[in-house]
Amino acid sequence: MKAIVWSNVGCTYCEQAKKLLKSKNIEVEERNLAHGTWSIQQLQEAVPGARTVPQIFLDDEYVGGYKELESKLQD
Repeated sequence: MKAIVWSNVGCTYCEQAKKLLKSKNIEVEERNLAHGTWSIQQLQEAVPGARTVPQIFLDDEYVGGYKELESKLQD
């Protein structure tokens, strides 16, 4: 299983999401908006209407934010 986490610097929920995914041995690809590689426009293309981070995908399926990720991984 692989996760994509759209994130930003200083985002507590982003850090918690990455930590939770790694604790489940899920590979994490971080797309950090602050480092210049990824843009808000690209995030908007992936998740139209997204206003916050993290925005999380598991195996190309959109999950949502941290709380949705927590719920999904409890199933």
